[in-house]
Amino acid sequence: MAKEYSPFTPGVPVPIDFFVGRAGEVRAIVDKAKSACVGRIERIFVYGERGIGKSSLCRMARVIAEKDGGLLGVHVFLGGVNSLQEMVRRIFEKILKDNIDRPWYQEIRSFLGQHVREVGLFGVSVEFNADVKELTQLVNQFASSLRRLIQHLGHDKKGIMLILDDINGIAGSEEFANWLKSLVDEIATSDQPLPLLLVLVGLPERRAQLLKSQPSLARVFDPVDIKKLSQGETNEFYQQSFLKVGIRIDKEALDTLWRYSGGYPVLAHEIGDAVFKVDVDNVIDDHDALQGVLRAADVIGQKYIEPQVYDAIRSQRYRSILRKLANKPFETQFKRKDAVASLNPDEAGVFDNFLIKMKKLGVLMEDKDTDRGGYKFTSDLQYLFMWLEAQRAKEDKIK
Repeated sequence: MAKEYSPFTPGVPVPIDFFVGRAGEVRAIVDKAKSACVGRIERIFVYGERGIGKSSLCRMARVIAEKDGGLLGVHVFLGGVNSLQEMVRRIFEKILKDNIDRPWYQEIRSFLGQHVREVGLFGVSVEFNADVKELTQLVNQFASSLRRLIQHLGHDKKGIMLILDDINGIAGSEEFANWLKSLVDEIATSDQPLPLLLVLVGLPERRAQLLKSQPSLARVFDPVDIKKLSQGETNEFYQQSFLKVGIRIDKEALDTLWRYSGGYPVLAHEIGDAVFKVDVDNVIDDHDALQGVLRAADVIGQKYIEPQVYDAIRSQRYRSILRKLANKPFETQFKRKDAVASLNPDEAGVFDNFLIKMKKLGVLMEDKDTDRGGYKFTSDLQYLFMWLEAQRAKEDKIK
């Protein structure tokens, strides 16, 4: 029987139906949302590595806060934004677009007035249209604008949950850091309540960047550090996902998928999608899992590893060393002395510099479970991609 669709969604936030784990983190955010409903501002900074599931977590918390807490949820992605004016424009445009089919849309449209412009075929979409002067006023009067919006919505909404995601471009701006501090202080000291949960989402280094610009933000925003999924959470994710499309998965296969996903949701989705495509009998065994992992390693390598690693090492000697280290499909550890013995004199001469570079790029790390001189790849899947690259290089030489 032909399969209709994959339950996995590589490269995009996890659909609500497939979200697993993170119960403590979700509850912490939802509790803050409910606390905000009494009329005060609550602040959270959600941070973690790339692909760890920050956006999916916030999306899940937002859905619960909207349903149980009666908040207006606004999840804004600020990729490419480097000014406060563009930030507020995106915020109000997102409010418009996300609520176009909701009962309270007309109240929002009425509130934004002449700045709403219909676009697209038959005016099925809208945009927030304001000039630079008006956007600057919104930046300066952001708190009062949100307060008036809530008042305009009346009994429809008790407050706002504003998620500012992907803040990488604006996090280094002192103007943004100071604006955040001023916004929080203004709301906290005002006689007029503003039920607002403000959530920032970004990488750990962006959080550090923001705190460097405005150290006071360290005490202003409660940190929520997103860790990797546990083996139990990963297994639950795969079991639920495959079960939704009528596929059973063996325990041995689950162990393999856990090993190579490493607790990263982004990798779990790529691997799950690849395994789904190689399976032919609606039962995932360890053979299916390994075939899917090999297929996923190639896809993931081209998406995530080549741009970050291969583009960063132009040296052909370094690339040759990587291929020689990845000489067996499932052995991710090596001893320095054994590695040097496999290299030619030119490669051996630069090997220590190579190790330093690879550790900085996050490709290699010292293996603390072995004697001194032991190293391992930080990701089994990353290693597997490099092994595939080594096999391709050998085939090219033969041709």
